[in-house]
Amino acid sequence: MPYVPSDEIALMPAEAREHEPLTSLDGGPDGLDLLRRVAAGAPGWLGPGGHLLIETSERQAAAAVQAFEIHGLRTRVARDDERGATVVIGTPHE
Repeated sequence: MPYVPSDEIALMPAEAREHEPLTSLDGGPDGLDLLRRVAAGAPGWLGPGGHLLIETSERQAAAAVQAFEIHGLRTRVARDDERGATVVIGTPHE
């Protein structure tokens, strides 16, 4: 999923910029354009008890939570400090 803010692509390591298609990196102004589109549709396709999980950066987590909540998903954030991973989990209201 594209996750990099458009203005930060030039700051990425050369191997990422030169060997990955731009569409796989460029997530729009804050890196969350595609995440917002997925969150908008999720309540319609998640089954009962289903969850939407999206790995994001610590810096983007608050905006990702907001995007999930705007589209009617209950959210929680899971962090794994050992792996440096942050995951936003959305669940439809029942």
